[in-house]
Amino acid sequence: MGTKSRETIYGASIRASAERAAEARKNADRLACQAWNQRMLGYKGPAQPSPRWATRSMPGYFYLKVRCLGCHTHQTVALNIVGRPKATPIHELECYMRCKDCSQLRGHAFKRSHLVALRPTRISASDPPSTWWPGAR
Repeated sequence: MGTKSRETIYGASIRASAERAAEARKNADRLACQAWNQRMLGYKGPAQPSPRWATRSMPGYFYLKVRCLGCHTHQTVALNIVGRPKATPIHELECYMRCKDCSQLRGHAFKRSHLVALRPTRISASDPPSTWWPGAR
């Protein structure tokens, strides 16, 4: 008569705990992204602290909405094409955002853009830009 292996005794509880921990991390990441979006839309910042690069992909936010300081246009940037390490905070992308219209077409010195919010979809006619702050035009 043999003894039960540790896998038989503890395996199911270890797997269940790992699944609960993964679900809790996913929920915490989703809430962190929502809190950052609400702070950016409600208070117009500050962008720091922001969720990490790896955090934003889990809850379904695939685009970053930015606002040009020169021409006041809203644009979305696909976050899957921006090559940054996963530990990079989202607010560090702000220094790389440039408006193509202001920089090249109008001949102005490049204008930086402000981060507005994380979005699950691109800006389109059916999904307009989110309200920046009360009284925004």
